[in-house]
Amino acid sequence: MNTILKTTIAASAILFSTQMSFALDKVVMGTNWLAQAGHGGFYQALADGTYEKYGLDVKIDMGGPQVNNRPMLSAGRLDFLLAGNLLLSFNNVANNVPTIVVAGFYQKDPQVLMAHKGQYKDFQDLTTAKTILLSKDGQFSFWPWLVKDFGFKDEQLRPYGYSLAPFLSDEKTVQQAYATAEPIYAAREGVEVDAFLLADHGYNTYGNTLETRVDLVENNPDLVQRFVDATIIGWNNFLYGDNSKAYELIMNDNPDMTKETLDEELAKIKQLQLIDTGETLEKGIGAISMDRVESFYQLAKNAGIISEGDIDINKAATDKFVNKGVGLDIKKTDEK
Repeated sequence: MNTILKTTIAASAILFSTQMSFALDKVVMGTNWLAQAGHGGFYQALADGTYEKYGLDVKIDMGGPQVNNRPMLSAGRLDFLLAGNLLLSFNNVANNVPTIVVAGFYQKDPQVLMAHKGQYKDFQDLTTAKTILLSKDGQFSFWPWLVKDFGFKDEQLRPYGYSLAPFLSDEKTVQQAYATAEPIYAAREGVEVDAFLLADHGYNTYGNTLETRVDLVENNPDLVQRFVDATIIGWNNFLYGDNSKAYELIMNDNPDMTKETLDEELAKIKQLQLIDTGETLEKGIGAISMDRVESFYQLAKNAGIISEGDIDINKAATDKFVNKGVGLDIKKTDEK
């Protein structure tokens, strides 16, 4: 091959590479809290280049106690938002906020009621607790369902100030908790707990839902599909592959996070089968069943959590971008 031809080929390669770098679609994704293992799939797809392979230049905006990313989505400051559960999406539809859920990365809501180990024989026995610490959000979300379906009483309620101290100091106290957080923190203080997952007792919302704007779904479905697919692959690699680079990005965003804590959180995610379970085993991580969305909507209405008139659940969520088996070909057996 002559020198001129080699130079031409090299120049063409550089030009193609430059064009590809300019062709990346910029995407801003917001999380619902400080960086943690529950955001691992997003950080993994960013760290290992999966987003870039899908033509995306992704920036992750971390949430936190002083950050409310929710209004940033409808305002166009974010393209995607990691939300909490379907109640928020139902509320958006009722208030004509044009957002929609496109993936459900937690097949179970991680919300639990936490008690000192052995103090209550089962979930139903928690109705005898004198004190249950609950946040305002908990009081207006799952609490009405607990009252209606299990017989919990408003007299049991006390405000939860996001401190473990009241719980740790009273063996009979029960409090709300996130399955991958407070039980771990209590154990570090030498207190073993029983964590009763609400999802195991019928609270069947998806958790860690991925929302986007309706206009993106309608006008740029290819971008939505690429982001969802790349994130699903990220989750498979985070759960079953080398997640060290994702750990680094998470700890860089959240300096209070440690490898030990990430390992403990990830172990809880796997133990409780929050992400890869049920329909995801055949349809892929992030799977959504519209029948299940309807079922949870009816639960919320019957419990009085939702008081507005009927909404169209197809405006709250769509299964258009999931259930395609993405990531199943690269999934590895978890031998950890």
